[in-house]
Amino acid sequence: MTKPIWIKHAAQLATLASDVKGARSKEAMSELGLIEDGSLWIEDGIIQAVGTTEEIEKLYGDKVKEAEVVDAAGHLVTPGLVDPHTHVVFGGSRAREFEMRLEGATYMDIMNAGGGIHATTRMTREASEEELIEQTIRRLDSFFTHGVTTIEGKSGYGMNMETELKQLRVMKKLKEKHLMDIVPTFMGAHAVPTDYKGREDEFVDHLINDMLPVVAEEKLAEFNDVFCEKDVFTPEQSERVLEAGKKHGLIPKIHADEIAPYGGAELAAKVGAVSAEHLLKASDEGIEAMAKAGTIACLLPATALYLREEAAKGRQMIDAGVPVAISTDCNPGSSPTTSMPLVMNLACISMRMTPAEALTAATYNAACAINREQQVGSLEVGKQADVVLWNVKTYQELQYLFGVNHVNSVWKKGIQVVASDELAAANAGMVLERS
Repeated sequence: MTKPIWIKHAAQLATLASDVKGARSKEAMSELGLIEDGSLWIEDGIIQAVGTTEEIEKLYGDKVKEAEVVDAAGHLVTPGLVDPHTHVVFGGSRAREFEMRLEGATYMDIMNAGGGIHATTRMTREASEEELIEQTIRRLDSFFTHGVTTIEGKSGYGMNMETELKQLRVMKKLKEKHLMDIVPTFMGAHAVPTDYKGREDEFVDHLINDMLPVVAEEKLAEFNDVFCEKDVFTPEQSERVLEAGKKHGLIPKIHADEIAPYGGAELAAKVGAVSAEHLLKASDEGIEAMAKAGTIACLLPATALYLREEAAKGRQMIDAGVPVAISTDCNPGSSPTTSMPLVMNLACISMRMTPAEALTAATYNAACAINREQQVGSLEVGKQADVVLWNVKTYQELQYLFGVNHVNSVWKKGIQVVASDELAAANAGMVLERS
């Protein structure tokens, strides 16, 4: 049994605790459960008590002498950040496309020329499981240094049986090799493979009849995602994929209305998707439908910035009653970042979310978007001790001082995975050693 951990004297302890059950919307997104001079008591990776430092000291009495003490005076303490939308397992790089975009090529121009998703598909197909594991571990380490302790990971860079299963099996193996919690999503319908061009319905049949049953049988994914977009998958094809996944026990998610208004938000509400993602071009009707259905809007402001597009209507969605989560969309082509702190900054700057809403969107609501709110996303008794200590005093400063990684220390299930000296080393280009 390890020593208890006592984090005490936090200038602000943002617990994210609330009486609201399920994903939070409207005013509930501003409820941070703040405690000044806050304190946490952790044993065996689980939070045992939350309160003021005085309350915890009285509760544990002489036992506090046995604990590993973390003096958080002058620091903000929050739950570990949750990233509910990543494509973290992939091969290769698309740095050249970044330059092409700056020269005027659009996302669809690059994709139709054989780049984009198709380029990463080729490189991911060529990579071995061992190579993908090695590359992904570096990204997971980087997520830790940015305060992220749980991520969702999508397949989708295979678009054939062999490589889709390879991506999902890599995620399964990474759960054994790395402390990061990875929640797997099957996204065989990320794009239409080049050899199925003009035969899109045949590919949908193949995905439904051949891929989905194997994914379900091997229990490789919890969610099923599809890119419902003009020149990718139609709303009708997307509905077929998502309904087929439901029959195998896979919960629907949907990439929706990123390039053009296409009815994706409306479809998300119709099929009971836990979340709809991107939503840059979502219609007012789609936003209203999501609010009624309780579908979480998973917004990706770093992707909009990278593609030089106008960000999603985060302010309008929150005001309309849609619960909002935010994510890096970590991927090689349109958002090659692991910085959730930057994403929180952008949520405020480009989508007019408040600092409190951005923090909720990156913690509790993000956990709801991957069905992990019972384990992570808030600092409450019985939950995993996923904790971040920041080099700022308040949650407002976390968003105000933008473009800076304010992480000081990170604990995952009570194990310290980032300390302040390690952060300095990581920023100097060194790879962290994993616990």
